[in-house]
Amino acid sequence: MTDLPAPPATLPARPFFSSGPCAKPPGWSAANLATESLGRSHRSKIGKTRLQYCIDLMRELLKLPDTHRIGIVPGSDTGAFEMAMWTMLGARGVTTLAWESFGEGWVTDAAKQLKLDPTVIKADYGQLPDLTTVDWSTDVLFTWNGTTSGVRVPNGDWIPDDREGLSFADSTSAVFAYDMPWDKIDVATFSWQKVLGGEGGHGVLILGPRAVERLESYTPAWPLPKVFRLVSKGKLAEGVFKGETINTPSMLAVEDTISALEWAKSVGGAEGLIARSDANAAALDAIVAERSWLGHLAADEASRSKTSVCVTVEGADEAFIKAFAGALEKAGAAYDIAGYRDAPPGLRIWCGATVDTADIEALGPWLDWAWATLKAPVSA
Repeated sequence: MTDLPAPPATLPARPFFSSGPCAKPPGWSAANLATESLGRSHRSKIGKTRLQYCIDLMRELLKLPDTHRIGIVPGSDTGAFEMAMWTMLGARGVTTLAWESFGEGWVTDAAKQLKLDPTVIKADYGQLPDLTTVDWSTDVLFTWNGTTSGVRVPNGDWIPDDREGLSFADSTSAVFAYDMPWDKIDVATFSWQKVLGGEGGHGVLILGPRAVERLESYTPAWPLPKVFRLVSKGKLAEGVFKGETINTPSMLAVEDTISALEWAKSVGGAEGLIARSDANAAALDAIVAERSWLGHLAADEASRSKTSVCVTVEGADEAFIKAFAGALEKAGAAYDIAGYRDAPPGLRIWCGATVDTADIEALGPWLDWAWATLKAPVSA
């Protein structure tokens, strides 16, 4: 049998490259989390204070205008986006954009659950649809950064200032990684488990003034579950956006997020997080460019994700990718880097701000090792 290549001498210090939940911030330890709110009611003074502090930190770091509300809601990003759809859609026509798995999910919900007969604009994995064809007299649903395809919208320039409909941006792999144009976004959702490296289960819903106006002037034709109700007696339930959550949150997850946000402040705020993600993406780009057997699923750099980077592997099928990712996990070099189950076979490597660039750089030789090991010819 042919001798297999020796593994590289240096492992990534933190081989956490999962695209969600993502790597914890550098230096993270559960021992460093504040504990005063744990075991207390989320409606107690300390509970409300910590929830409001979490919201205030998000507003500060995102430089979100006072016109926009921030609410902590159940169900991660999915729950937040579903809440927005079920409470605001139906007032006018709907356009749904889909170029990856989660966008496809919003198409299904709009068409089959809410039965709205939406206009659907699609593109294959790795591509972005023609954004100039969007009819902004309708409400428009899209993913800002397609986590499962590695494709993002390049900016907000395609969203007109004089739009009649609302812009609904599923931004879960984008917020804190890009400079978000909040004047272009009426509804944004994300979860702490992505760029902040927080825990899953909680979503964040950001509403601009036009979204608030819709909520207060329109009543959907369908019944709303309790966890979706954002209006009381015709007015926005402002308490939801001041730490009075609709259902019981995990205060441990809240404290974990506060810790992540305080870390973010220590590295330069949103600008620091963006710079870290940019550096990670550039390091991975260099690795891909140096290897003929690697490529980017998103060929257009302008619309290529800088967080959930999807990489093609020459000649790879699902079984090869499973073996490739498995070998790296067993070696302790990279965890959870197989591409999303609905995407073309390939790798998906998280380059968000909680990953250290040195670990991306250390990953390159390990990709070579896995490739050479699995491609090594077998002789008698």
